[in-house]
Amino acid sequence: ASGVDTDRVPVCVEEGDSVTLHTDVKTNQKDRIKWFSNDNRIAQIAKELNTSCTDVQCNEGNDGFRDRLKLDHQTGSLTITNIRATDSGLYKLQIINSGS
Repeated sequence: ASGVDTDRVPVCVEEGDSVTLHTDVKTNQKDRIKWFSNDNRIAQIAKELNTSCTDVQCNEGNDGFRDRLKLDHQTGSLTITNIRATDSGLYKLQIINSGS
């Protein structure tokens, strides 16, 4: 059975601080992990292809998070450094299971 988990976790952070958005899930070597900010993809890991991207690499020309994203390849957690007021909004995590 395939489903969509829509848990929302409110997070408050002061400008200039850092925040880590945790996945709290176990991923396997074939999962694809994508992070979105207000429906724009900002980070991705494709484990089976051994590739990843953040911000500018994922979004041609969109550099709102330039050099401020760190993606944990083991857990898929996303860290945003030097928080700005413009970073506020809804962040979504998508995990695609590419095999068993």
